[in-house]
Parts: sequence; C-alpha cells; structure tokens
Amino acid sequence: MSPPELSDGILFGMGNPLLDISAHGDQEFLDKYGMKPDDAILADDKHMPMYDEMVEKYKVNYVAGGATQNTLRTAQWLLDRPNTSTFFGCVGRDATSETLSATARKAGVNVVYQYNDSTPTGRCAVVVTQGGKCRSLCAHLAAANCFTTAHLEDPAHWALVQKAQFYYVSGFFLTVSIDSILEVGRYAAEQNRPFMMNLSAPFLSQFFKEQQMKAFPYVDILFGNESEAETFSTEQKFGTTDIKEIALKAAAMPKVNTKRPRMVVFTQGEHDVIVAEDGKVQTFPVGKVDNVIDTNGAGDAFVGGFLAQYIRGRPLETCIRCGTYAAQVVIQREGCTFPEKPEFTE
Repeated sequence: MSPPELSDGILFGMGNPLLDISAHGDQEFLDKYGMKPDDAILADDKHMPMYDEMVEKYKVNYVAGGATQNTLRTAQWLLDRPNTSTFFGCVGRDATSETLSATARKAGVNVVYQYNDSTPTGRCAVVVTQGGKCRSLCAHLAAANCFTTAHLEDPAHWALVQKAQFYYVSGFFLTVSIDSILEVGRYAAEQNRPFMMNLSAPFLSQFFKEQQMKAFPYVDILFGNESEAETFSTEQKFGTTDIKEIALKAAAMPKVNTKRPRMVVFTQGEHDVIVAEDGKVQTFPVGKVDNVIDTNGAGDAFVGGFLAQYIRGRPLETCIRCGTYAAQVVIQREGCTFPEKPEFTE
C-alpha cells in the first residue's frame, strides 16, 4: 500500500500545552525543591514558589512547550507544510495561551484548544544543570489538567480525529484524560491507523500504571529513553535492565490491532537507538554532540523528526536518522527551538 499524501491534519496529537520557563540553574536550587537532575515531576504546593523564584534568580527563556506540542512543532519544521498536524489540549483564557497559540500556529500546527475560563494556562519549570547535560522538569498543569472528552466528541472536533491517518499522544496525558486517549486509540485500531505513545517519564510507569496499561494495548509504536525503559521494566516485572530485552518484551505485550506488530523505539542519549519489532532488535548509531546547551525537548524532537518521515512512508532508517538529527539540533539551542530551515537530507 502506498503511503498517504501529506494533507491537512494527517497527524493528530493530544497533550498538555504548557509554557516552559527555562533557565540554567544549579543543584542547590534543585535541592531546595526536592528535585533531581533529569527529573520530570508534577508540581505540588511546595513547588509553587519556584516559578517566580526562577524569574527573580536566573535569566529565563519562555518557550511554547508541552511534550506533544513540541513533537508536532518539530515535525512541522521538518515537513515545511503548514497544518499537516492538529493538536488538542486545554489552556486558560489568558495571555499565556495566546502566546502558546501564536507560537504553535507560526510553526504550522493547527491548535484546537479547549479553553477553561477559571484556571490559568499551565507552566513547566525547566532547570538546566551540569553544563546543559541535565534538565529537570516540574510541570504545573493547571488548565492542561482540565481537558475533557466533550472537546474531543464535539462533531467538528471529532471530524479532525477522523481525518487524521496517524495519532500521537505523550505519556504525560495519561494523568489528564485516559478516556480521551482510549477513544482515539479505539478509533485508530478500528481504522488500522498507527496509534503512537511515549513513556515520557519514569513516574508515569510507577504512579499511573493503571492508566498506562489501559492505553497500552492500543499502542502501535512506543517511544521512550533508557531510564523510562528501565522503570517500565521494573514495574512490569520483566526481570531485566537490558534495554534490548526490555524493548522486545514491551513489543510482545498484547495489543488490540493485531494487523500491526508493535514497534518499540528507545533512545539512549549519544548511544545507539534501539528498535524492537517482530521479535527482532535493530540498533542505529547516534554519535556525540560536543556543543550541548540544553537537553530539554530532545526526546520530543526525536519523535517529531521520526514522525516527519514516518507519515511520508519513509524507511525506518530514515525515520531514525531524522529523529536523531532533530534531537541534536535542539540540544545545541535553548529550549525546544529550531533554526529557520532544517538541513536534513534523506
């Protein structure tokens, strides 16, 4: 079957739209708020002061973020065709959401936000440490936490879901609306269209295991990094810390759409990308980047690069190479941002 032509809304994503407040900090600041290098956590009451303190203490950058939105922005940058992707998420009716919307639309993403009139748009503190090698995330979801299936089921909105041929949801959305994930997952399975998800952070496999396991049977392609893979293995009692073995076991877990074998794609920083499918493992070299400024958004950019080629029916090797290229571009810049034009060649 020939790959579908690029068209408006061929790629659909759901996630948490957040404004990233990013700064180069230090271990003392992380310790103050009970955070670790390369952490990814949800904010509670003790974290609330950190957003203002970052602004007071450090030179901060504001970047339109949220994992799925980052991924779609990356894919749009590489595809250079506006409105190839559609994004659903919930924001407040405020200046922050206006900034998010403008940034995403400028990147070519068709954002179809659900608006909440009583809750502000979510924010994510991004504390970069160890000379850019580590980034610690603390997300205050706020309005992002208010997404409901009503937005998805609105006839005009559901028509956008039906129009899509590929579906991507970050694991972070498991904490918000598992029912929305399942609705899209079921539809994708019924239509034999790829439904893709990301492990996103170790805490999701630990503390949102029930939601994760409800969604997992619908997942055709699973993304993650080595630390997320190891935590997933522990929680699933795989009995191994070998990333290749974890990928094989995750790929073999039961799935609804038996017409598609599950593919598992695990990144490992500068080390090989691991891909498991049909009981086999492939590895793809990455290479080292010397000028690392900020690793925030690297995983999201990798998936965006992968999807930019995957939705065009390109070979796996090209998808991985483009994902690696996008991630390496992003880690040499502040936040999940890009130069004006990509230099990727197939």
